[in-house]
Amino acid sequence: MINVNHVVLVGRLTKDIELRKTNSGASVCSFTVAIDRRFQSQQQGAQTADFISCIAWRQSADFLANYAGKGTIVSVEGRIQTRSYDGQNGKVYVTEVVADNVQIISNRNGSGTYTGTGNQQGYSQNQTFTPAADTGYGSSMDDDFSNTPSLDISSDDLPFY
Repeated sequence: MINVNHVVLVGRLTKDIELRKTNSGASVCSFTVAIDRRFQSQQQGAQTADFISCIAWRQSADFLANYAGKGTIVSVEGRIQTRSYDGQNGKVYVTEVVADNVQIISNRNGSGTYTGTGNQQGYSQNQTFTPAADTGYGSSMDDDFSNTPSLDISSDDLPFY
């Protein structure tokens, strides 16, 4: 049996990011992404939105805190996680998206495209970073791939030639 828990969201941040640190020093931030629905409400054509709770850790959290704010359009890729805790009025259940990769699509004022989630060496424009899979080369979207290892493949190796 195959189990798949993969979420991709694109929407606007509803408020500025507040970065917190755990006791061990790991960065974490919780944020909400507002995503417009494709259909309109029956009431005078008003558009409705879903507000999805998300959480980012470590470099992704640092990046969001430094470069994203209310109104920023972001792409969030991750997984749905449920948890519960004892609140004042009983058990509280929480469903949220744990972000594995976050990209800024457009900054607050809407000028230009700014994609990326930073990297361990520093933060840079037009760069994508997936914390578990950053290889250190070929990560820039403007890269000409000159520093990417080449493959020696002949036409005999291709099954569809």
